[in-house]
Amino acid sequence: MSVAWEEEDNDLQSGYEGRVLKRLAGYLKPYKLMLILVLLSVVVASLLQTAGPFIVKEAIDGQIQQGTTDDLGKLVLLYVGTLLGVFVLQFLQTMLVTYVGQRVMMDMRLELFQHVQKMSIAFFDRNPVGRLVTRLTNDVSTIEEVMQRGVVEMVYNVILIIAMVTALFILDWQLALIMMVTVPPLVFAVRNFALNLRDSFRRQRAWLARLNAFLNENITGMAVVQLFNRQDRNLKRFDERNRGFRVAALKATYYFAAFEPTVVLFNAVTTAAIIWYGGGRVVEGALTLGTLVAFLQLMQYFFWPVRELAERSTNLQQALASCERIFAVLDEPEEVTDDEGAMTLSNIEGHVAFDHVWFAYDGENWVLRDVSFEIAPGEAVAVVGATGAGKSTMMNLLNRFYDVQRGEIRVDGQPVKTLRQRELRREVGMVLQDPFIFTDSVTENIRMRDATITDEQAREAAEQVGADAFIQRMPQGYDTQMAERGGNLSTGQKQLISLARVAAFNPKIVLVMDEATASIDPETEAALQTSMGRVMSNRTSIIIAHRLNTIRHVNRILVLQHGELVEEGSHEELLAQGGIYARLYELQYKDQDISIERR
Repeated sequence: MSVAWEEEDNDLQSGYEGRVLKRLAGYLKPYKLMLILVLLSVVVASLLQTAGPFIVKEAIDGQIQQGTTDDLGKLVLLYVGTLLGVFVLQFLQTMLVTYVGQRVMMDMRLELFQHVQKMSIAFFDRNPVGRLVTRLTNDVSTIEEVMQRGVVEMVYNVILIIAMVTALFILDWQLALIMMVTVPPLVFAVRNFALNLRDSFRRQRAWLARLNAFLNENITGMAVVQLFNRQDRNLKRFDERNRGFRVAALKATYYFAAFEPTVVLFNAVTTAAIIWYGGGRVVEGALTLGTLVAFLQLMQYFFWPVRELAERSTNLQQALASCERIFAVLDEPEEVTDDEGAMTLSNIEGHVAFDHVWFAYDGENWVLRDVSFEIAPGEAVAVVGATGAGKSTMMNLLNRFYDVQRGEIRVDGQPVKTLRQRELRREVGMVLQDPFIFTDSVTENIRMRDATITDEQAREAAEQVGADAFIQRMPQGYDTQMAERGGNLSTGQKQLISLARVAAFNPKIVLVMDEATASIDPETEAALQTSMGRVMSNRTSIIIAHRLNTIRHVNRILVLQHGELVEEGSHEELLAQGGIYARLYELQYKDQDISIERR
């Protein structure tokens, strides 16, 4: 696991809340009319809830204390009416806010997924899959809970607190001042808890991302784990992360558990003080009983939203920690972008040129060094060399998964940096050594959900590469759903599906990894070689060759060593030179050729 991203998770900026909230508010702008309606309902509901204690005061002082019940029934109905009004308005708030919250979360998920899809391959080299999945699922879900409940409830509680404080001073300013004595230390305590909770939730989310990344990596590579008996060691490593998450979660729980009791304690102390002082004034006749009862009721209404604010603030802190991580991903710049005047490819012929190309993944640790060559339209060229020579890197650069630091790569005379990435990759088909199969039908795996490719064209592509026979034998034929990563297909069948994709998209340039046929039986390999020959026919073809017996038919062979182009020529020419290619060939196949000649 990369140490860099773990440190990044723990090193997020503090004091970030204002910018995060402002940015989060930007997602609400399209729904401002609904939010205005919600705000109006919040204000009316707060006023109705504040009116309740005043009705109780009038019932006690104006009716019960006076020994009359003439208007008591009306006051009771009015009191019930205020409660019903609050119920209806809160129902309306919940429905509107839930709708807005779901739309905002949908917008955020789409933006995040769209952004991730635009990122260069270097971004995925730096960020484990588990971490990105955590951003798209757990972190967004945390924000969703706050958007649907927390935000409106916090606004409602703030307005309610303002209304209650105003009403308390209207009822009796002396009692209100006594109550206000406890407010500053309460606010101070709530603020400290909120800050500690923010940091705790940040650490908790960081550990969760580590857990997800570790799980994704090990579940995906379970065959290797079991093959090398790594279960016990991996369990220990998982236990370390699991314990780290537990400690972070318990620390957050500690602050959360102490949060509400602190508010309750302040409430109890304040209530006792009000009863002691207000009760004495009632006995002295300086204060009516109805006023004291209404004051106590309003005071409870005051501390109830304070307690709710305390609880919601913990959720808000959790959401802010999630927002920090989501926005950190969204703020990652696109390293490979189209220029404003990016050109389209039309009537492409397939001419490829590398002109003094230098490339390094990191700093100046050059993987390719001053590489230059040209490939004519329709020409078949193989690239060979030892592991790490830079063969696969050349293919990634031609697809513009990365940008070169020096030099230039051209297709039909146009630098790839000046071409639109979508169109460039449409014309550069790639047969990977480990083709990825999606959990979708066979047809959609061939045309990759491209509406411009019809069902018939997908079938024709499968027939062209010889995949039609085994597809027709599947339970639902071309409509058969593939298991995760093509678990219900053999290695050879996956390769045929991959070849069918290339045939369906009909690119002018084809890149082939010959390791795609390295782990299958000779009969299947022969069939795949035939299929590859069909796909490569009349197209510019570049083969990344590891086994030299597969490339005798190509027009030219390029030999790389330590990132430099050291030899170039046909199979026979390179053997005659007696250089690096000849040594590679001798190591792989000399003994086989001698035994064949003797037979």
